[in-house]
Amino acid sequence: MNTVASPKISLRSLAWLLGGLAMFGPFSIDTMFPAFPQMGAQLGADKVAMQQTLSIYLLAYAAMSIVHGPLSDAIGRRKVIIGGLVVFTLASVGCALSTDLTTLLVFRAVQGLSAGVGLIVGRAVIRDVLHGDDAQRLMSHVSMIFGVAPAIAPVIGGWILGWSRWPAIFWFMAAFSLLLLLATVTSLPETHPKEARLSLIPKRMLRDYVGISLNPRFQKLAAAGTFNFSALFLYIASAPAFVVDLLRLNERQFGWFFIPTIGGMMLGAFVSGRTAGKIGGARLANIGFACCGIAALGNVLYNVFVATPTVPWAVVPMMLGAFGIALVFPIVTLAILDMYPRQRGSASSLQAFTSLLVNALIAGLVSPLLSHHALHLAIGGAALTLLGWLFWRWEMGSGRQVIECGPGAGLEPGESI
Repeated sequence: MNTVASPKISLRSLAWLLGGLAMFGPFSIDTMFPAFPQMGAQLGADKVAMQQTLSIYLLAYAAMSIVHGPLSDAIGRRKVIIGGLVVFTLASVGCALSTDLTTLLVFRAVQGLSAGVGLIVGRAVIRDVLHGDDAQRLMSHVSMIFGVAPAIAPVIGGWILGWSRWPAIFWFMAAFSLLLLLATVTSLPETHPKEARLSLIPKRMLRDYVGISLNPRFQKLAAAGTFNFSALFLYIASAPAFVVDLLRLNERQFGWFFIPTIGGMMLGAFVSGRTAGKIGGARLANIGFACCGIAALGNVLYNVFVATPTVPWAVVPMMLGAFGIALVFPIVTLAILDMYPRQRGSASSLQAFTSLLVNALIAGLVSPLLSHHALHLAIGGAALTLLGWLFWRWEMGSGRQVIECGPGAGLEPGESI
């Protein structure tokens, strides 16, 4: 473990802070879902145009994600996170003050440019301070906290709409990011010491990215994690149509979809943390993919035999799929980070970029095509799950160990770094 300067923070507090930092990205997506009809009516935008507020956010997020990691490798994790929070807070204020769709899209893009720092740099922070099974446990704890965001964000959005109009949702985002900024400034230590930093030279950064992206093992692991999660993200991106049009619920009932789904993800993260060191990484990931496969098949069969999907049965497959995704995610992510011990930020950035680019395409192209019919969504999700599993099996066929478990850092939850 690295020795870091003041301020100090316990591992339990670090898990909460990193979980919170990872949350403000999903909050930017899910909190505004219930407001889509109201925003569209006020801004003169139809459903397809409103979908672009998600697509442009994700595209900007993906484009900037390739910068966050290497920047943190060069100047430190803490400075990058603080800078991103400042920009996100200002962008949220800009969204709240927007009076037309064009202005809103501009500030949504700025939100996307800054929203990735918490999740991307946070992964590198975890691997800076812990190794092997200990890193898996902390990653799982962060995932549990992070998993709350998609569940409560649309519910909060619905509550806000109950007493105010849609700009209040963006004021809420600004306040939340400002709170995280204060917590980061006062509590988060620098986990990447100066002697371990890399020079911020564009040519070197480009060379590193080319080397990582052309690594066949990285490609297979990143694709496995990306497509496996994308099966769930297809439904997240289609939530307004899925919840309101297909399940025939109202704007305050998004919790029927998000709460069970994220409940499954949090349970999977809990199981991943509890089984770290007891069940091998490859075996745990295989169990996760099996859960995802069963969920995808069950979802297709349900929608084949039921003309009109209803709750709770329509969301049970999403809950099981989210559980499996949470088992797979820490294994795949730590395997990627362990491939590049001196370039963890860059590896985390490129993994995030891969996932975000695919998800942006799903939100902008695939979701509008499939979200009009429940069976089409189910088949699309199943295809993405199958694709993720095939890449995983391809990597497993190489016979390499999934996680190179280094010595644990040996810290108890109450100790500080």
